[in-house]
Parts: sequence; structure tokens; C-alpha cells
Amino acid sequence: MLFRYAPGRSGAFAEQFLDGFNGRFLQCDAYDGYDRLTEVARPQGPWTLVHCWSHLRRRFVKLARNSKSPIAEAAVRQIAQLYAIEAMVRGSSPDTRLAVRKEHSLPIAAALKPWFEKQLSMISSGSKLAEDIRYALNHWQGLTRFLEDGRLELDTNPVENAIRPVCLTRKNALFAGHEVGAENWALLASIVATCKLNDVNPAAYITETLEAIIDGHPHSSIEDLMPWRFRKTSSQPQ
Repeated sequence: MLFRYAPGRSGAFAEQFLDGFNGRFLQCDAYDGYDRLTEVARPQGPWTLVHCWSHLRRRFVKLARNSKSPIAEAAVRQIAQLYAIEAMVRGSSPDTRLAVRKEHSLPIAAALKPWFEKQLSMISSGSKLAEDIRYALNHWQGLTRFLEDGRLELDTNPVENAIRPVCLTRKNALFAGHEVGAENWALLASIVATCKLNDVNPAAYITETLEAIIDGHPHSSIEDLMPWRFRKTSSQPQ
């Protein structure tokens, strides 16, 4: 897992960060800054944005909780059907996931879009409910990309869960001293997160890796020092 520091939220920084990466899809929230990536000229073609159902769902959950809107509650129930199907195929091969999605998820999504359009035509255009429905319709193409490729996820929750500790400490990291300090902090966060993904104790990994470097570990064998090559430990800081 990689964290990268940027001095702002401009999509230009995302473009710089992804330069040279050969992927096609970018799974993200609907932040406008990412839209420029769909126009980037590169050998593989522009990036294809895959939007997050969790970001959409939480809008209707909040609205249903605060206003008891029956339309918002109905939207939450319909989106829940998509998540129930995903739970069935979690861990399956991309081909299996795609086949199940086309059979079960596609009809739900196909019915949901005109349902949103109908509800939008019957409510006040200035209401919060109308705003949330427009959000869904404006990002519909990105929201339904998961129906085209079994490798794609329904949402960005795995990434959000991984970055939550970083978000919780951002006040402490806000004043990193200078940009180099922030870049070093991002590097350390990358190492710790990658260790945890590989069930490795970060403190033990950093200690033994630094010792190996000091002892003259050859640069040609740097791959041997990666967290996924490190010996497994029985305990890990929470």
C-alpha cells in the first residue's frame, strides 16, 4: 500500500501520481478533481472512473435517518440488494463475479435508474433528496462500471478502511515541518500499512530491515527486504 503526499487536492497531483501506471480503471469517490483523468492522453487511453456505491448509499441513509423520507428508505433497500449479491460472490474469481452480477445485479441497477428519474420528477428540485438523486444519476456510468468487469469492486470501502488511521491522525500530521517531512511521513505510513496487510509486525520489520541495510545487504537483492518476504510474527500492534 502506498501513501503519497501532495500539497493540494488538485487532480493534477493525481495525474502526476499515476504517471507511468498501466492500469485502466481508477476506483474513487466522485471528487471533481479526478474528472481530468478521463481526458489524459496515454498509450492505454484515458482513465476509466469507477464510482463508489457506499458514498451514494450513505447519502440516503443519512436522509432516511434525519427526515424519515420513504423515498430515501426505498433507495437504501434497493442498494442493499446489490450488496447482498456482492456478499455471495466475495472471494470468487472475476469471471464468476461478473457472471453473477450480470444475472442478478444488472436487473436491479437497470430498474433503479428509471426509478430515480421518476422520483426526481415528482419532488422539489431544491430539496436535499433531489440533490442526492441527481448525484446518483450524474455518476451513473461510473457507478455501474462494476457490471462490466469482475475485478472491480462495488465501493472503495477497503481503501477507506485502510486510510482511516491516517485520517484520524491528520491533525497531528498537519504540521509536518515542511514538505520533505510530509513526504517522509507518507513513506513511513506506506511501510506500516504494507506490513499490516502482510500480517507483519511493523516495528520488527523496520528494525530488522535497517539492520540488514547497515550490514551491507546488496541492492540487487532489495526484493528480499520487502514486507511480503519478511518472516511472519505471532503478534502485531493494533
